Amino acid sequence: MDIVARAKGMILNPREEWATVAGESADTRSLLLGYAAPLAAIPAVAGFLVTLALLGGRGIAGVLFSSLVGYVLGLVGVYVVAKIVEALAPRFGGTADEPTAMKLVVYAATASWVFGAAVIVPLIGWIVALIGALYSLYLFYLGTAPVARVPEGQAVVFTAAVVVVAIVVNILIAIVVGLFL
Repeated sequence: MDIVARAKGMILNPREEWATVAGESADTRSLLLGYAAPLAAIPAVAGFLVTLALLGGRGIAGVLFSSLVGYVLGLVGVYVVAKIVEALAPRFGGTADEPTAMKLVVYAATASWVFGAAVIVPLIGWIVALIGALYSLYLFYLGTAPVARVPEGQAVVFTAAVVVVAIVVNILIAIVVGLFL
């Protein structure tokens, strides 16, 4: 899998890309390490640089440590949300084993990770990152039917349920990361 082509496809042609993804076999390890880890590093590095700049270079070890903890816990969050998708999909008429749920969560997060690079630009960067996060929600919605086989009539409710759970997971991660600041 070409990570750049997949990311470009997810952002620019998501319906076609989801159709391709639905027909592919994948495993959790390759999705997390081969796709999620490199892309999740983009906003993590950007956030590290912004924080370092705001602190004027002081406390680099602490900033680096908290950035690494946030990055690793972000990947753990992806795994946890995928496990929740795996559990919830059948309740909404879909099917999702671990690799299927992981494909849905990992590829849907693409826009959030790519647009997250913009945080290095003061003010407007955070707006761009927010747009990326919202677009990732839309990508998740688009992927529910072809990947997790959730019926179109249940896709919005399923997406909303997963978003609520993902918000809770990310709040918990933020609290843990905050302990390391």
